[in-house]
This record gives sequence, structure tokens and C-alpha cells, in this order.
Amino acid sequence: MTINQIIILALIGLISGIFAGTMGVGGGLIIVPALVFFLGMSQHGAQGTSLAILLLPIGILAVLNYARNGYVNYKFAIIIVLTFIIGSYLGSVFSLHMPEKILKKVFGLIMLIVAIRMIVWK
Repeated sequence: MTINQIIILALIGLISGIFAGTMGVGGGLIIVPALVFFLGMSQHGAQGTSLAILLLPIGILAVLNYARNGYVNYKFAIIIVLTFIIGSYLGSVFSLHMPEKILKKVFGLIMLIVAIRMIVWK
């Protein structure tokens, strides 16, 4: 690993952390594309690495800030966590059997649809 890679990784972590803390996004929106574009990772590799990051309690300080201000619905979070575990397993099985070229296009299309929907939604 080079010093440039370490700097890029640190910037990815810092920027995705800022986005996660301010808007609740980071993994799919920031980390995956950054690993692909700036470090040349495969789509599968970037997605796997992003998921590995989620295993650790990386957002704990941001969650504490939101919770102190009454903005965490723990019942909703528990239900989503439990079903996220199942969904992420099933999604990884599906993704790993998909050619990378198609996976990138599907990923980009989903990001585009979400972006357009967020911009034009009332």
C-alpha cells in the first residue's frame, strides 16, 4: 500500500463520515464509487469492502448525537437491522453471480433513479 492510497482511503473515510453524519449516507453513495474510481477496485471488491466497513460501529458517535436530540426510532432500526442481515446475504449471493459490467450498470442506474427522485420529489 502506497502513501497515496492511504491518503485517498483516509479522504474517503472522512468524506463518507461527514456525509453519513449529515445526511445518513456513505457506503453506497460515497465509498463504493470512490473505491472504484480512485483506487481501481472492481465493483464486487468495492461493495464487499463497503460492507466490511459496516460491520464495525462506525456511526456510533453520530447515532448518539441524533439520539440525544430524539431523532432515533429504535424499534424501526431493529426491524431494519434484522431484515437487512437477511437481505444483504441474499443480495450478495445474487451479486456475486452477476458479471461486473452488468453490476456496475445496475448500481449506476439505481443511483441515478434515486438522485432524480430526490431532486424532483415534492
